Amino acid sequence: HRTSTDLLSHHQGEPTQGTLHYNIGKFLELLIVNCGQLIVSRRHHSTPTSLTMSESAAWPLADDALQQELLDMVQQCQHYRQLKKGANEATKTLNRGVSELIILAADTNPLSIVLHLPLLSEDKNVPYVYVKSKTALGRACGVSRAVIACSITSNEGSELAGPIRALKDKIERLAI
Repeated sequence: HRTSTDLLSHHQGEPTQGTLHYNIGKFLELLIVNCGQLIVSRRHHSTPTSLTMSESAAWPLADDALQQELLDMVQQCQHYRQLKKGANEATKTLNRGVSELIILAADTNPLSIVLHLPLLSEDKNVPYVYVKSKTALGRACGVSRAVIACSITSNEGSELAGPIRALKDKIERLAI
């Protein structure tokens, strides 16, 4: 194995432009591999949970009690027709300004297909939270498929306004 200093050190005399590009490319490749191994080794040694590397990017992740509350609220919102299912629908509710809360699945694979939602949520000042299972989120949404994201929408005079507000406060405290 070559070290990063070996790859960036000059060969005999002045390096040619091609050699320099090759060395920088190899250096970046080595750096990426080593960083990946470091993250994986830290993950296996420091945490007793079985989260994968992609799930570590899923923050804030609801604990078991909050997750159950969230899934119950999702189920109630489905009955009151205040729920949009899927990443595309959630994006639409954020853009239209009708979203109260975004719930994402931490086990989405690849996680990158939902990572635009936290950015958009922050732009629109809408709280978001991850739950552990897309399957559980799908069941709570009342569908037989896994759901990677959903949006709880606002509705004037809804009976769920108070409970939704309380849940939003809990999520905002979790994110601090």
